[in-house]
Amino acid sequence: MRRLPRAAAILVLAGLALLLSGPPAAAQDDPDEGLAPTETIVDVLKVDGLLDPINVELIIRTIATAQDVPGVVGVVLQVDSTGSVVDDADLARLVAAMRDSDVPVSVWIGPSGARATNEAALLGGHAADLGIAPGSSWGLDGAEVPEVLLEGAVRDVPVRPLSAGEARDLGLTTFDAPTLGDFLVNLPDFESNEITQGDEIRREPVTAVVFSQLPLVDQLLHTVASPAVAYLLLTVGMALLVFELFTAGVGVAGLVGAGSFVLGCYGLAVLPARAWAVALLVASMVAFAVDVQTGVPRVWTGIGFALYAVGSLFLYDGLALSWITLLVAFVSVALAFLAGMPSMVRTRFSTPTIGREWMVGELGRAVTDVDPDGVVQVRDALWRAFTNRATPVGELDRVRVVGIEGLVLEVEPEEGGARDYRDRTPKDA
Repeated sequence: MRRLPRAAAILVLAGLALLLSGPPAAAQDDPDEGLAPTETIVDVLKVDGLLDPINVELIIRTIATAQDVPGVVGVVLQVDSTGSVVDDADLARLVAAMRDSDVPVSVWIGPSGARATNEAALLGGHAADLGIAPGSSWGLDGAEVPEVLLEGAVRDVPVRPLSAGEARDLGLTTFDAPTLGDFLVNLPDFESNEITQGDEIRREPVTAVVFSQLPLVDQLLHTVASPAVAYLLLTVGMALLVFELFTAGVGVAGLVGAGSFVLGCYGLAVLPARAWAVALLVASMVAFAVDVQTGVPRVWTGIGFALYAVGSLFLYDGLALSWITLLVAFVSVALAFLAGMPSMVRTRFSTPTIGREWMVGELGRAVTDVDPDGVVQVRDALWRAFTNRATPVGELDRVRVVGIEGLVLEVEPEEGGARDYRDRTPKDA
């Protein structure tokens, strides 16, 4: 197929774009830039989603940087995470960085509704100070972690998620912290002044607060490495690439599809995805494509849905997709392969099924230069085409179809081309 090199080039370019993005780096200015030499600083880093290689490295790097910047008196991790997709060695490096840091590393689980569960609960166990917002929870939630990851913890990590009140009653939290501001002003080295406003006494921060975050590319990759996003991106990418197979020219659908496919593959590589389930998802798209080219959903469409369902339900090992994610994916795939693409194919080929032999000998015109590849129009439908002669076909020139390779037409100039196979007149006439 002549379209394969072009599709491969798109995937390679998309992959290079990811590689050239470089290693993660904190998207913040120098914390001591513009601050007075005697001013103290607390660095706040938001940790949300699963602990993956990107945010684990960011946490470790932020802690290391804080020890080299004058005036930094603490690092606070604002946590909302339900687990980890990194191996035990990376988790060991993370807790060691927290435990051995000269600058106190504290954890606030919030805002309300946030969770620090499974492997992410280790952050609270090794935090110098721990605060939990009302409505949030903290605990292993049944996850089994090696004992080595619990060694040196400042406090016991509960085996089940605890609420803010339960953790306070057990003496596991340092102080009540409904908001991040309440947590910060109560840290031992955080400086503040008491001010009176009417009948109320409030504490006004003196210590500067610097918020760190992932740079744009790393934030994108971190988002992609979430189970629902990776699954949906893979589905969208494969569906758009199938759609591109039945359209003329490399358009927006092909570029978006290639990008989505590459990002989805990156997410699945980070997550605990089962290889055989991914293979079933790919096979389902091949099955869908068989019936798409006929313009009528038939038995292969049913096979495709069966493969897609099994691959989706068993995609992750230890992680589960929400029913909302699965519903969105199945409805979208059904609309695309039961209605959208078959309708497009029937319109394009002007026949309920694809029997393309009739096109050999048909005349059309070149929409673009065919040199040697291009796009032609035959009976008001656009087709990819290549010329079977060294002489290129210019734009708007008349062409004759002399053969078909899959979905690509082989054409030649109308003038000076091969004899029309339908012409029955004697050669000497």
